[in-house]
Amino acid sequence: QVQLLETGGGLVRAGDSLRLSCTASGSTFTNYAIAWFRQSPGKEREFVAAIRYSGGSTYYADSLKGRFTISGDNAKNTFYLQMDSLELEDTAVYYCAGRWGGFWITRPRDYPDWGQGTQVTVSS
Repeated sequence: QVQLLETGGGLVRAGDSLRLSCTASGSTFTNYAIAWFRQSPGKEREFVAAIRYSGGSTYYADSLKGRFTISGDNAKNTFYLQMDSLELEDTAVYYCAGRWGGFWITRPRDYPDWGQGTQVTVSS
């Protein structure tokens, strides 16, 4: 059974950077994809970025491309979301999610594996 654990959330100021981590365990992850989603109060869960475990191909939400970078360290089974130039609107709970197969999938319901989430709060 796959387990995903996010760390790295916190309170930052607008313009700051923050890096989230997601550590995967419980399986061998060939042909697995990791994605980051976020959810603000009263809003639907939103796709942020995804990465193929093998090979490192990435896919981003258009609105976040350029400020957010997803990467991975296969040796550690750990994946990262580097967030730069943070804005107030980036305040949300950020979730790590995983699925077998395509990494370009953006619908939350297509990801069976989820972490517990980590809060990111951006203040002015």
